[in-house]
Amino acid sequence: MSILLEETSNRLLPRIVLIACGSFSPPTPMHLRMFEIAKDHFELNGTHKVIGGIVSPTHDAYGKKGLAPGKHRCAMVKLALQSSSWIRLSEWETLQDGWSRTQAVLQYHQNFMNNYINSPDLDNMNGDDNHIPGWLPSSLRERRDPVQLRLLCGADLLESFAVPGLWAEEDIEDIVSNHGLVVISRSGSNAEKFIFESDILTRYQRNITLVTNWVSNEVSSTMIRRLLSRGQSVKYLIDDLVIEYIKQFGLFNCKTKYITSMMRNPKQNLLNINQHENMQISSNETTPSDVEDNDDDDDECNDNTNNEEYMDETDFSITKIIIPRNNLDNRKTTPNVFCCGESKAGSVLNKLLGGQTHNNNKKNKSTGPGQAVQVVTTEYGVTEILDEEGMKSKKFKAADNV
Repeated sequence: MSILLEETSNRLLPRIVLIACGSFSPPTPMHLRMFEIAKDHFELNGTHKVIGGIVSPTHDAYGKKGLAPGKHRCAMVKLALQSSSWIRLSEWETLQDGWSRTQAVLQYHQNFMNNYINSPDLDNMNGDDNHIPGWLPSSLRERRDPVQLRLLCGADLLESFAVPGLWAEEDIEDIVSNHGLVVISRSGSNAEKFIFESDILTRYQRNITLVTNWVSNEVSSTMIRRLLSRGQSVKYLIDDLVIEYIKQFGLFNCKTKYITSMMRNPKQNLLNINQHENMQISSNETTPSDVEDNDDDDDECNDNTNNEEYMDETDFSITKIIIPRNNLDNRKTTPNVFCCGESKAGSVLNKLLGGQTHNNNKKNKSTGPGQAVQVVTTEYGVTEILDEEGMKSKKFKAADNV
């Protein structure tokens, strides 16, 4: 839509990139949904052109309770972003020597993008490393005008600016004046009040975009961790691939028995579906050898679960493969399932539907509409269908035996 507005108005919209900073331990759909809400807002209002989104997990040194190691949080973000064509992960913050202030994170990414736009020689940017970061928007160099990086956040971050000692005033001023905020607020919240009560925010309020989220989603990372530690299901609350990753590496002291799918193939980065071929179902299945995790603090739930695999109601199709077709008393029976090309199936269908049957080249009388038939299945799985004459003959033989 922004492209259409640019063409019809004959002017170029200023370009912006959205960045979200936080723990993402684990990432939730709302973390990513904020990007879509913000992009829709700018496109509908025709004020800016959003060319990319960046997710930047914080460093391990942040020390927040429930914070998984950075390599796992980055891996979960990558999995959660598989379906997005414009939101990307930046690992830069997690690879630093220590925790980085939000202002420093924003300054690095914005400077890198604008230098990349005007500097085709990557050696001058990264020294010996000329690798182009994966978080760079694909359309960044389609134009030569600079881009502005805006911090995407919820109303709670805006409120945290007022907490004494939590933020340095110079950092708040630099973020709002040189970058800008895009605040996704809940319906009924009063973000304008927090702006009014802050002299710095009021001074730069032209750089603050407030967007109301009319479809509320209260699922937080804290709630996900709590459910996992209690052994409860988090299916449909976060991405299936993220759930499976958490389970495989035992993150967040998980005790949940629920799995997303037994058809995944860990050797293919958890993204490809493994067909029914060579599927092994075991109550003591071990973790694949190619999935390694040497962190002692990541094996919190492995001893409790014994690496057992469980199935939930979504895996019903698999039960057809692994459940043996025997009765409870282990007597094998003939399955009452017939292929349409089998003669036995043809005779059964003909009798039930009133068709002609042939036995030893002799035409039998067919059943017609309204005529009764009796279906008899023995305990050994033998099916017999009797029409009216057959039922009478059966009764006579039973009377003779009395």
